[in-house]
Amino acid sequence: MRRLRKERDELRDTIATGRREAVERQRALGKHTARERLDLLLDPGSFTEVDMYRRRQDHGLRPGEQRPHTDGVIAGTGTVEGRQVFVFAQDFTIFGGSLGLAHAAKIHKVMDLALDNGAPLIGLYDGGGARIQEGVLALDGCGGIFRRQVEASGIIPQISVVLGPCAGAAAYAPALTDFVFMLKDTAQMYLTGPDVVAAVTGERVSHHELGGAQVHSLRSGVAGFVHDDEESCLADVRYLVSLLPANNLEPAPRTAARGAVTDERPRLAEIVPVEPNQPYDMRAVVGELLDDEDFIEVHEHWAPNIICALGRIDGEVVGVVGNQPLVYAGVLDIVAAQKAARFVRFCDAFSIPLVTLVDVPGFLPGTEQEYAGAIRHGAKLLYAYCEATVPRIQVIVRKAYGGAYIVMDSRSVGTDLSLAWPTNEIAVMGAEAAVNVLYRKELAAAPDPDRRRAELVAEYTRKLIHPHYAAERGLVDDVIDPVTTRAAVARGLAALRNKRRPAPRRKHGNVPL
Repeated sequence: MRRLRKERDELRDTIATGRREAVERQRALGKHTARERLDLLLDPGSFTEVDMYRRRQDHGLRPGEQRPHTDGVIAGTGTVEGRQVFVFAQDFTIFGGSLGLAHAAKIHKVMDLALDNGAPLIGLYDGGGARIQEGVLALDGCGGIFRRQVEASGIIPQISVVLGPCAGAAAYAPALTDFVFMLKDTAQMYLTGPDVVAAVTGERVSHHELGGAQVHSLRSGVAGFVHDDEESCLADVRYLVSLLPANNLEPAPRTAARGAVTDERPRLAEIVPVEPNQPYDMRAVVGELLDDEDFIEVHEHWAPNIICALGRIDGEVVGVVGNQPLVYAGVLDIVAAQKAARFVRFCDAFSIPLVTLVDVPGFLPGTEQEYAGAIRHGAKLLYAYCEATVPRIQVIVRKAYGGAYIVMDSRSVGTDLSLAWPTNEIAVMGAEAAVNVLYRKELAAAPDPDRRRAELVAEYTRKLIHPHYAAERGLVDDVIDPVTTRAAVARGLAALRNKRRPAPRRKHGNVPL
């Protein structure tokens, strides 16, 4: 027994240590090893590995060659701040982290365990995609991952962390998860690499120009978070996990109440200019509403004209959606609708209440938007709000014009509580634009068009878009003092905590994808 135990321990040490030259190459690239990454992600001493001895079997090209243990992926379970998660980390030092049959089988196993146990799944990606020498078996392994990700969607939170290459069919795996983190200088994600692009199109492009973190955080919208180093990236993953429920049947973790129901924030009366065309940073409003002014923003750099963030109000996790007047005046466009719709659907799937901050002049006009499908994409956000059954609170901060007002969780699409500041302007369009349309002939015939326009704008504003117009008609529940917004929202969330609205009996709706 002593000899067997010693042999076992030596083998495990050899597997865990890895090949020295491969580990040195990994570190020379500025990257941690897969096991070091798991140490950064998980609570100390909490990781339990599964399938450590798994190896590729004799199939594919030259089957008798290398058959290292783990087959290039480390899988198992651990805890983040004491809460269970399941994890896998691709090991670039073995087969370049490429995905073969045994590699995929290990990932399948932890995915099944995560779903069966109702615990979040976190994948650390650093691999070259499907293993070419294993042929269709590698592709079959990829497909098994995709199917399980879809089965788990909306049941357990799924997080992808891309820390190196993630190429070919394997790139779909992060795209199917709820949140994607990427590392700025080392992560790349694309379906076809630069060589294939050059061969097919003649276009010369680098790995980072094709699928680097900047591309996916600024242009494609695949990555929700970008970090400069692995330590801060994995620390942010831990923070995100602390805000998420373990599964769709459990509530998100609560912290101690902060007395928000009586909390007044005088700064809220100073942040937002009364003039509807003056910009300000909606993040400052979000910070005043949330506990400790602490939140994590999703897709900060993609569609920055709308804010999507997770934080807490009085200890309860909430999702916040808000127009950002600093960017394009907070107008809704195609990418903003896509971004917000996906976030709303995530919050609804995991019973996270929604707070929507409205200051929107409308949808972005122009042929570029119309030709690209602004109607279809805008309908995604409308569909997401209409479908959501979680507690929903709307706060109209300033402008709320036209169809964009409806889409931003208005009373008509099912918000539970609609609050408005005295600066609110709810209308089909702004007063000046409305006057130009309604009184075009009268203005053209007026001896002093500018003076007459000013009179008509004042009349239109006084009669149709004064601060209490919507409240008088039951479309706004209360016109509140801005300094009491945090308290009003906290009280609303408390009142809606036991909301129950079962989904309609159907297989699923047909989202305008």
